[in-house]
Amino acid sequence: MEPTRMVDVSDKPETAREAVAKGTVRMSPETLAVIQRGELPKGDVLATAQVAGFMGAKQTSALIPMCHPLAIDDVKVEFEFAVDGIEITAAVKCTGRTGVEMEALTAVAVSALTIYDMCKALDQTMRIDALGLVRKSGGKSGTVVLE
Repeated sequence: MEPTRMVDVSDKPETAREAVAKGTVRMSPETLAVIQRGELPKGDVLATAQVAGFMGAKQTSALIPMCHPLAIDDVKVEFEFAVDGIEITAAVKCTGRTGVEMEALTAVAVSALTIYDMCKALDQTMRIDALGLVRKSGGKSGTVVLE
């Protein structure tokens, strides 16, 4: 077995890269209503989760051992209410030698975990669901759409 290592990207050209990931926090209708009314004791859930998503994207290389640290150009974290929870979408952009898929996935995961943390006292049935990459572009493989 070969030793673990980071991939050497020094010979790859820098290109504009973007990745979009999605995930959902499933919860009871009562918990969703509390969030929508802005009545959660811990404060504004979505504003906090959005900032957490930004931080997660920026810290991905510190959390995922083989990820390269990247100079991220833009991060967007958005929320949409669903019947049974909150859908999270994160889009990350950079110009670099490697993609930002892990940064987008981490942004969604950290946002979801923040929602979970802030609401866990109200709803022990919550679950984080359907985390995945839906689109990426840039680099040798070009644009790949997965949804």
